[in-house]
Amino acid sequence: MARIKVDLHDIYNNSKAIDKALNDAFEKAIECKIREIEIIPGKGSGQLRKKVERFLQLPHIKQSYHRIENDSKNFGRLFVYFKF
Repeated sequence: MARIKVDLHDIYNNSKAIDKALNDAFEKAIECKIREIEIIPGKGSGQLRKKVERFLQLPHIKQSYHRIENDSKNFGRLFVYFKF
């Protein structure tokens, strides 16, 4: 099963780049019917993870995915699953 991986470590301080990376990943997943996106906001202070969580709650984004799962071994990583 294919997975899209979005590592936000390199762009943590660029809000527009973060939004673009997340939007691009969602568009590609939907277009190619990829069932899983792995998002890595990292551990840090938690601000980047909060930004990702706010993004995932946007109405047009929320309707596109099936569920979100936190990595039980690494809280700096989460998975978004799609149902096609």
